[in-house]
Amino acid sequence: MKGLILCAGKGTRLYPITLNFPKTLIPVANISILQACIEKLTELAIVEVGVVIHPSQEDLIREHVGYGEAWGVAITYIYQYEARGISDAVRQAQTFIGEEAFLLLLGDNLISQSLTELKLDVEERGSHGSLLLAEVANPRDYGIAEVLEGRIVQLEEKPVAPKSKLAVLGAYAFDSAIFEAVDHIKPSPRGEYEITDAIQWLIEHGKQVTYHVTEQLNMDVGTVGRWLDANRQMLEVLPPQGAIHKSVVAENCTIIAPVSINQGCVLKNCVIGPYVSIGADSHIEDCRIENSILLSGVHLKHIPNPLKDTVIGRQSVMTGLQVQKEGGNE
Repeated sequence: MKGLILCAGKGTRLYPITLNFPKTLIPVANISILQACIEKLTELAIVEVGVVIHPSQEDLIREHVGYGEAWGVAITYIYQYEARGISDAVRQAQTFIGEEAFLLLLGDNLISQSLTELKLDVEERGSHGSLLLAEVANPRDYGIAEVLEGRIVQLEEKPVAPKSKLAVLGAYAFDSAIFEAVDHIKPSPRGEYEITDAIQWLIEHGKQVTYHVTEQLNMDVGTVGRWLDANRQMLEVLPPQGAIHKSVVAENCTIIAPVSINQGCVLKNCVIGPYVSIGADSHIEDCRIENSILLSGVHLKHIPNPLKDTVIGRQSVMTGLQVQKEGGNE
């Protein structure tokens, strides 16, 4: 089985952070979503991974993950020149996939659930597709699955009258039948080739599509609010060992767990936490930070008000006024 990670989206809901920075590289607890996806595939001993990107993203993504050497996988970069939907991205990967089964992950989704059952469904149990589902409170905002006796019988994208609360998450397993499906569907009203339409084509042509429901952490990190929420939840489950890199210098600081502070950071006269991630090589002085994400290379100094529920972009510089204390001492 091969792996396929879709990363060509623009991440417009996270502008300006993602204007010149691929959405798939944004960190959650200082681990990029793309890295988390690669590690999710390596859990299943998948060593051939296709990453679908827009050509403009290639330099930054390749700088971050290379060709997969750090994880013992071989990454092949595949271009999607226009954002025409998930099914179109799958179509671009057909040459890479060939006749093999594959596990498909969306490069802006964070999933904790093991995907072993999806893999087994397609490789050993005769399914042509297998999906990860989760019950959601607002089914009108998702692709929703109607299920019967362990099979999916119908999918509907953002239904007005949902037939269930089971939403399709960003993890799928398919065999090569999916390529026939994507070749037969038409663009949706929003002009994209939807993966839900391709899966529905499989169902209507007698192909078995199964599912598994998860209650574990799964997040579409598509807005600042969701990003902060995912960061908070991930910090809660990560082990405290290694949360603060051994190279971090902290002088006269109070650290309130859980936090993640990456290598090369220098902190002075700060209160950090809870639920704070600080990217590599950041310098923070005289600040109070809570429930926030600071990307790499951030410099903050003498910020008078607490920073809370905030995302600060790479290499940002913010300086406040330093208060002169009585007697002339700072």
